[in-house]
Amino acid sequence: MALINESHPEEFILLGFADHPWLEFPLFVILLITYPMAMLGNIAIILVSTLDSRLHSPMYFFLMNLSFLDMCYTTSIVPHMLVNLGSAKRTISYMGCVVQLYFFHTMGGTECLLLALMSFDRYVAICRPLHYSLIMNQRICILLVSIVWLSGITYAVSEATVTLQLPLCGHNTLDHLLCEIPVLIKTACGEKSANELTLSVVCIYIVAVPLCLILASYACIGNAVLKIKSSEGRKKAFGTCSSHLLVVFLFFGPAISMYLQPPSSITRDQPKFMALFYGVVTPTLNPFIYTLRNKDVKGALVHLMRRISNSK
Repeated sequence: MALINESHPEEFILLGFADHPWLEFPLFVILLITYPMAMLGNIAIILVSTLDSRLHSPMYFFLMNLSFLDMCYTTSIVPHMLVNLGSAKRTISYMGCVVQLYFFHTMGGTECLLLALMSFDRYVAICRPLHYSLIMNQRICILLVSIVWLSGITYAVSEATVTLQLPLCGHNTLDHLLCEIPVLIKTACGEKSANELTLSVVCIYIVAVPLCLILASYACIGNAVLKIKSSEGRKKAFGTCSSHLLVVFLFFGPAISMYLQPPSSITRDQPKFMALFYGVVTPTLNPFIYTLRNKDVKGALVHLMRRISNSK
């Protein structure tokens, strides 16, 4: 086995679903369909949020950031998955693994915080409507999004760097579809309880705390909505929040099951299905959830399509 040094192999062998080879072709087809859908859907949201002046508000500014993040998120893993599933050689270079590790966890950590920021935006809009334009002005929105991205990058760089210091003792086989921190910790040899504890503590702040803030925001929103006398007003308020709440549960459910338990207790196939869910399924569904349940976005998309057809 060729080694870069005594602990870092030149490449990793990704076992994927080697025990269930019948899954590989259906998975290849699903990824081949969902990846372009995810890219097109998120690009469409970015375009309409940028080009339609009616969508120049904090809510759609955050949604545009979420779409860009989802594009980067799914791109960090799906193209390489497709290459591996379509060939006999299921490997990733050590440097490729490092790059994937940083990108994948940067996007994951940033999305946790961004979803919390979006729930805060909905809280201010519904519970403090008279102060909304003052609190969520353009400067504050840009500052908050910058902090979210910087925090996500800091989390990924610090956690991934510590994980990469673990000795692998010549092991170059990962029982996964991609390079992910819990799987690398599980593969490493020697004493790693400190890494497991660090990962759990960091993930409490990056996953559990944002989720608690989201739930607290929606508890206040629910209370405020119930006080609205108009049924039409209640329906509109619930409509603006339901899409975001659905995305929250789709993303945080799998993330909690992966990152808020010790890596040593994770079952063999759990990381693969969870990574596919929050790295592929959620970024693909997000544009459709926000489009199908939002009249403003649907109207902006129709307007954009008309402009394109008229220009032709």
